[in-house]
Amino acid sequence: MRYILITVLIICGFSGKSFAQESAKTEIENVIMTLFDGMRAGDSSKVASTFLSDAAMQTVYTNKEGEVVRSIGSLNRFLDAVGTPHEEIWDEKISSFDTRLDGDLASVWTPYTFFIGESFSHCGVNSFQMAKLDGSWKIMYIVDTRRGYDCIE
Repeated sequence: MRYILITVLIICGFSGKSFAQESAKTEIENVIMTLFDGMRAGDSSKVASTFLSDAAMQTVYTNKEGEVVRSIGSLNRFLDAVGTPHEEIWDEKISSFDTRLDGDLASVWTPYTFFIGESFSHCGVNSFQMAKLDGSWKIMYIVDTRRGYDCIE
């Protein structure tokens, strides 16, 4: 009887941890979707709510000369671009989430395809580093790739 009780307690402990991780993953993925919902709406305040104020942004891509280039972005410039009225919707479609966590740190890999209005622009992968600070998950770093071919569906 004692062994059964210990086994049940161990299983319940793992189930609780698993439930907590799944709950955290849902929260994290909702933050990322809020970012892209804000982009579609042209709502820079909504987008800003998903980032730490000093978040880092970078892109890795191959230029026309075939060289791999790292471009350093600015959160403020990105927010200005999102909030500046534009004719067509910026629609970043995420095909999947690969979310890894350890406590209050998360790493999320999201393949995407980006459209301006109905027109394909580019595709790639986002890599988010996120932290849970003051009870909320925020993006502290994002790096993405960009290419116009070989998109992951």
